[in-house]
Amino acid sequence: MSLGTGRYIAYLVAAVFFILALKGLSNPKKARIGNIGGAIGMLIALVMVFTTSGLHNLWEISLGMVVGVVVGVPAARLVKMTAMPQMVAAFNGVGGAAAALVSIMFFSFIDGNLATLATYKVFEVIFGVVIGSVSFTGSIVAFLKLQEIMPGRPVTYRGQQAINGVIGLAILGCVFYVLVDPTKTVMLIVLLLALVFGVIFTLPIGGADAPVLISLLNSFTGLSVAATGFTLQSIVLIVAGTLVGASGTLLTMLMSQAMGRSIPNILFSAFGSKVTASGAMDKEGRSVKSGTAEDIGTLLAYSSKVAIVPGYGLAVAQAQHVARELAQALEKKGIEVFYGIHPVAGRMPGHMNVLLAEADVPYEELKEMDSANSEMSTVDVVLVVGANDVVNPAAKTSPGSPIYGMPIIEVNQARTVVFLKRSMRPGFAGIDNDLLYDEKTTMLFGDAKESLTKLVGAVNAA
Repeated sequence: MSLGTGRYIAYLVAAVFFILALKGLSNPKKARIGNIGGAIGMLIALVMVFTTSGLHNLWEISLGMVVGVVVGVPAARLVKMTAMPQMVAAFNGVGGAAAALVSIMFFSFIDGNLATLATYKVFEVIFGVVIGSVSFTGSIVAFLKLQEIMPGRPVTYRGQQAINGVIGLAILGCVFYVLVDPTKTVMLIVLLLALVFGVIFTLPIGGADAPVLISLLNSFTGLSVAATGFTLQSIVLIVAGTLVGASGTLLTMLMSQAMGRSIPNILFSAFGSKVTASGAMDKEGRSVKSGTAEDIGTLLAYSSKVAIVPGYGLAVAQAQHVARELAQALEKKGIEVFYGIHPVAGRMPGHMNVLLAEADVPYEELKEMDSANSEMSTVDVVLVVGANDVVNPAAKTSPGSPIYGMPIIEVNQARTVVFLKRSMRPGFAGIDNDLLYDEKTTMLFGDAKESLTKLVGAVNAA
């Protein structure tokens, strides 16, 4: 068997590992194995790069790999779970930038007459440049929003849609020009316009839509990597990029369905830019009912069935381990406990699942939205920990509400609802939650971790 044949077989094996990795990541029980499988596939692909005939700049390539390891390993090991979405955005942006750079360098260093370059080859290059650049700067903005370096709410300004449209049309015009008459100058203009478009495209997308944004940008990076694979004639890049692009696109569609909104509405409506909640302790003469940890702990201890609905507040407080302690304390008293997981709770797809898995919560206790809703009417007490919009009944009862039509976890069906919140500030959607003022609802104000710790003590003492 020749070296060339062996390399193709190795790339095929790497591609199989990538596919199995995605399959494993679809199930929390097999996610770790899937992640390891993906790493093995990537290792095989990297080793095969060094068997390429006529490969130059080995020292530079090796140095780049060492820098990547030095930066990547500590980042992955030390990142807090609350910062995981930011890290995903940052790493995704780096992937898009790499794809765009490879494409633009391929075009820039072509010898001879560019006009002789096949049109489909030019299209591969310019596609990688445009999509990779948008993914790069878009991911930077997403990172800045999630890290709260810039406002997390949508950033809007007069004539925004018109400006976006003009720049988008300018990019398309330059793309057609390059396809007809390939020139390096126009290609550079395309690169700059795409970088700008990535910024202005992401600015009006707020924190409530962060899960969809991250998923969409991830699919962009995958598509740009696939285009780069065609440019370099690399089978493994084509397969890996296509898998990421396809899975990211599918996930984006599923996320939009979970939010009850179309993808164009998520991308262009500046959802959450208008805050309609007062953030006060009362609304229209109504007041909320607050309780003490001791009273609520006693209530929990004498229940038969308890549901815990986590949100981003749980992640911010790093309270997943204490939530697990509370569940264990209740289970020791013979109380049935489960966790209701909304698909877009948190700031990235699967955020709550990852948090709770870190706390060794059994997978069987995690119930997706539909399953949780089917049992909610039999729940004695539901603890809403740091969630707001994903349990807001306005999504079902108020046609004029910005979140109307979004599927929610119907905690209002439970006999008693307890909200753990720092204050009465609204969620990402910026609207009031009428359930907070319901007679069946009790508020427990404070940091989620501290409140849950007090509840553990109260349950044990009851």
